[in-house]
Amino acid sequence: MITALDPVVSRNPADPSDVVVRAAAPGAFAAVDAVERARTAQPGWRLGGAAARSGALGAIAAAVEAAADELAALAVREVGKPLTEARAEVARTAAIWRYYAEAPYAAEGSVHEPATGAGLLLTRRRPHGVAGLVTPWNFPFAIPSWKAAPALATGNAVVLKPAPEATACALRLAEIVQQAVPDGVFTVLPGGASEGNAVVSAADAVSFTGSTVVGQAVVARAAARGIPVQAEMGGLNAAIVLPDADIATAAAHLAAAIAGYAGQKCTATSRVIAVGAAVGPLREALAERLRSVTVGDPADPATACGPLIDERARDQVTGSSRGLPELVRARAPHGDGWYAAPALVTDVPPGHRLLREEVFGPLAVLLAADDLGHAVRIANSTPYGLVTSVHTASLDTALHGLDQLDSGMIRVNAPSTGVDFHLPFGGTKASSHGPREQGHAALEFYTSSRTYTLTPALSP
Repeated sequence: MITALDPVVSRNPADPSDVVVRAAAPGAFAAVDAVERARTAQPGWRLGGAAARSGALGAIAAAVEAAADELAALAVREVGKPLTEARAEVARTAAIWRYYAEAPYAAEGSVHEPATGAGLLLTRRRPHGVAGLVTPWNFPFAIPSWKAAPALATGNAVVLKPAPEATACALRLAEIVQQAVPDGVFTVLPGGASEGNAVVSAADAVSFTGSTVVGQAVVARAAARGIPVQAEMGGLNAAIVLPDADIATAAAHLAAAIAGYAGQKCTATSRVIAVGAAVGPLREALAERLRSVTVGDPADPATACGPLIDERARDQVTGSSRGLPELVRARAPHGDGWYAAPALVTDVPPGHRLLREEVFGPLAVLLAADDLGHAVRIANSTPYGLVTSVHTASLDTALHGLDQLDSGMIRVNAPSTGVDFHLPFGGTKASSHGPREQGHAALEFYTSSRTYTLTPALSP
């Protein structure tokens, strides 16, 4: 555990002897001071006008694009993201900033006629003040951006507390953003729980992405203060494969969603539910696909599955499937990196942790269902409800059978992974709390509605 006195040390998960960054953790009092400086800077940022905010976000998008190769290489080195995925994340990051650069000009509020008499009734949306953002390491540029960009676009100042494992990426993002916005409007605080708790205790709105346990504590703390809070937490996502699906395509999607980035995505597939006659063909096709996944150096463009983020994560993944029959386990490289081979297991007994807890690694369970209704009940049988993928050629199934799924997002004939940044993102049950992220929903979260009543000063 990091304390205020410990430095933040971020290591390369493919080569733990490589220290990417060593930074001082400022402590709780400094974190509160950073929020207060942001609060002082925020009115000028809001009142500077839509053109200034739009121009700043557009400049950030352009700067991210200009530094794309450098940023991708940093993500590879610091969080072990395979190069191809790192490049895609950086491109998405630029697109996020460009998308929200248009938001300051968007129409907001409404005008109404009064029920009686003369005058006008108006609604407007105003920023909260300082948005406190607590972000994970697995998308070190995209997640801070899809929180910060809408917060800044709507006139808030931002204080970002990144995961320690992504400190270098966050500091580099801050350099880019701070070139475009006034002093104090965007601040990054390296550190751990002490700094994160301080930000949650001082900010005017809080957005969190991370583990369920920490997220629930963040929600409780923010709720006690009466401030807006959203939390994106765990997932134990299912993929349902119907007999009429294109099995080869479904297997390709599933293998990517299980093993891509070593399964270190909240949208990764953890449970594969094969329905009826799909069980046998899918078992063979998916096993073959997982055997062919390239596991190794994340800097190699051919790699799909790199290392786990640290030794504890690697040990948790390898220990979770111990004693279970394996349909397939790919080959992991030997060496000092924190690698775990992608695996598919079966015959998992009821109540096993793989059926109720997120493991966050390249590991999935194969389950059999009698029919679609049975598959839906299995999919819904966990505390989580982030995303479910469904593979079928039947429009009737897609239209009539999927509303029973307890998931915030449903992807038909597509992997469970993959996010459209212009659409709402979030789940049900223990996966999410509060308003949705991304798209127009984010603009609503970072603002509050005010109602104005305007009546003539003199009677007609």
